[in-house]
Amino acid sequence: MSSGSAHRPVLLREAVEALRVRPDGVYVDGTFGRGGHSRAILDCLGERGRLIAFDRDPAAVAAGAAINDGRFRLVYGPFSGLSRALEEMGLEKVDGVLLDLGVSSPQLDEAERGFSFRFEGPLDMRMDTGTGETAAEWLARVSQEQLEEVIRVYGEERFAKQVAKAIVEARSREPIVTTRRLAAVVAKAVKKREPNQDPATRTFQAIRIYLNGELEELSLVLPQAAAALAEGGRLAVISFHSLEDRIVKRFIREAGQSDKLPSKLPVRHADLPQPKLRAVGKAVRAGEAEVKANPRARSAVLRVAERTAAAWQS
Repeated sequence: MSSGSAHRPVLLREAVEALRVRPDGVYVDGTFGRGGHSRAILDCLGERGRLIAFDRDPAAVAAGAAINDGRFRLVYGPFSGLSRALEEMGLEKVDGVLLDLGVSSPQLDEAERGFSFRFEGPLDMRMDTGTGETAAEWLARVSQEQLEEVIRVYGEERFAKQVAKAIVEARSREPIVTTRRLAAVVAKAVKKREPNQDPATRTFQAIRIYLNGELEELSLVLPQAAAALAEGGRLAVISFHSLEDRIVKRFIREAGQSDKLPSKLPVRHADLPQPKLRAVGKAVRAGEAEVKANPRARSAVLRVAERTAAAWQS
């Protein structure tokens, strides 16, 4: 295991403040990680408060076992199972939901997880190491056409065609099963490098997002989270790249619009359909001090929305 720096939850104060935690409230941390946000929420709760956390990473769930608190429950599984889990617990509404998207620092810092090209390790990249195929297994079988599409769409890599071709050619000579080998193959195919960014960054991001279905999971959980919120409850989402943030921004914008009525229909203003969510403030980014202490925070964006009294219909 590579020695990484201590885990620092990004936008910790801003995210917890955005939730406006009530001592007797019920809250959801959809991405437990190593529990930084969860512990901060628990510190704000009283004896009657509750916190339900989710994570599909077995290592994160094992770390969560260290929290010996009757107000806390950790669910092993993807956050797309939010509605079902809350129903099984008999919870109709919650007062806040926090989602801290992407990979956690421990996942990046542990070489055996295969998320980072900074360390030599097996090409795994699975958030849930107990299911699904590894990145190495997928790269061994994927067609050049699909690989190019994944790298272009999920990595927003302009050299996607060249990278896909280089990977397919390289695997024909020798299987690509380690992080450093994949990074080396990609580096030769990316002709123009972005400032302060390794040429393999976008390809690693693309493969990770695709294998774990991260954008699909996000699209599934957002309406569940909003529907689960009580009136006045808050949804807070921290994104780390444009693909995630685009989905969150669009969801909040669309849920913040009233249902349209036929033009010239005589309806009193008080009877007009109300939006289901209300955006709270502007997008929040990490300050200079946090970015200096934790460079990963540089790309973080926090968006917050509040539930209105309007009924939620899927």
